[in-house]
Amino acid sequence: MPTILIIDDDVRLAEMLRDYLSEGGFLVETRHSGAAGIEAATRHCADGRGYDAVILDIMLPDIDGLEVCRRLRAQSDVPILMLTARGEDTDRIVGLELGADDYLPKPFNPRELLARLKAILRRRGDSGRDESATLRFGRLEIDAGSRSVRLDGETRILTSYQFDLLLILAQHAGRIMSRERLMDLARGEELEAFDRSIDVHISRLRAVLEDVPARPRRIITVRGAGYVFAKIQDQA
Repeated sequence: MPTILIIDDDVRLAEMLRDYLSEGGFLVETRHSGAAGIEAATRHCADGRGYDAVILDIMLPDIDGLEVCRRLRAQSDVPILMLTARGEDTDRIVGLELGADDYLPKPFNPRELLARLKAILRRRGDSGRDESATLRFGRLEIDAGSRSVRLDGETRILTSYQFDLLLILAQHAGRIMSRERLMDLARGEELEAFDRSIDVHISRLRAVLEDVPARPRRIITVRGAGYVFAKIQDQA
């Protein structure tokens, strides 16, 4: 049974989400400050258990939710779903850049939160892909089985969502993939109108995988069409 950590200082909202997600088959713990959330996540990680996902509010009374996200990401790859104030695009973009897997603006429908949470967990544990396949493009290796990425033999850290985007692009190397198609395949649901978070994730992929992110050679933007993964075979 998946275990979820909710970090939100709105006690009533956290308890409502705990009850709702519990009915959906999750074990749920709640913390109402950034420090308490970090302590719980660190303890679970040290115990070898870890949470299956974290629901994290940006507005916290002690430590900013963005800083909490940064600290959580530094110690594990646990999926993070951030709750943001409606219209706060800057917080949303920064959260994604810090390693959040998805975001949901407040107020929200609990059913949408549940759907997004299930999508995150489905991506993380997806067994539908060929788990024996390792894609190699010169210095870059993408291992679908272990969900790991290596460049020059060194493991590069990506969120589960970023890994899925990279894998989809690599599996369609040489073909232009629209933003809408990428997000449909990676998220498993229809794209929200005007959702541009895909660009933030692509930017993060370039920062991790490109020698010069400002002049990408692997993930190329095709203006007005989308992105294409180039079949470069550079030497190790």
